[in-house]
Amino acid sequence: MKLNKSQIQDLYIFTRQHFVEHYDLQTELVDHLANDIETQWQSQPKISFEDAKNKAFKKFGIFGFMDAIEQRQKAMNKRYRGYLWNELKKWFELPQLIGTIALFLVFYMAFSSKYTAIFTIVFYVIISAWSIYKSTLLNRQFRKRKEISNKKWLLEELIFKQAGGASLIFFSQLYNVFTIPEKFEITTLFLILFSLAFTALTLINYISLEVIPSKAEKLLNETYPEFSL
Repeated sequence: MKLNKSQIQDLYIFTRQHFVEHYDLQTELVDHLANDIETQWQSQPKISFEDAKNKAFKKFGIFGFMDAIEQRQKAMNKRYRGYLWNELKKWFELPQLIGTIALFLVFYMAFSSKYTAIFTIVFYVIISAWSIYKSTLLNRQFRKRKEISNKKWLLEELIFKQAGGASLIFFSQLYNVFTIPEKFEITTLFLILFSLAFTALTLINYISLEVIPSKAEKLLNETYPEFSL
């Protein structure tokens, strides 16, 4: 005995009622519940759909779907970090390597001048302003996409809504960035490390806020064969 369309839809509603917001995880859980219910019907043909559903749900334990949600989030975060790392590696290969070196030299020469503190603040403000601007645009784009599809995909949310995660780390270091030139002796090693830090930050922000979102359709279709905006 197989579940009908109405019962499948009921399972989607059931997962939403139990705080599963993302459609990809809802689908995974609905498949799991449906298989469990159909297995129960094979040995207990007279058990009702509701009873079989509740029995299947109880197998998830006292925390319900929370463990499944956490595992899915970890898996998608790992996938997203993989995309980020793969794109970052390209900037250390030709021809992007030329741009990486040029960016590093700009920071190094600026920080090597007697205006280290001023350049630090200027670069910080520029990167921060651009990151805030792009994060705002991506959030608006995410809301529009959600309105069109009426579905919420976990990877899509990571790409569009949480793309500025690196920026938040950067913003949290505002005080330290302002005081670094005063706290440390300005040596060649310090300038190299400081310039490398700004170079890495700039690349990570650019990749997370520009490159990966521009490839969103490709990445989402690869991850979710059923995805269609």
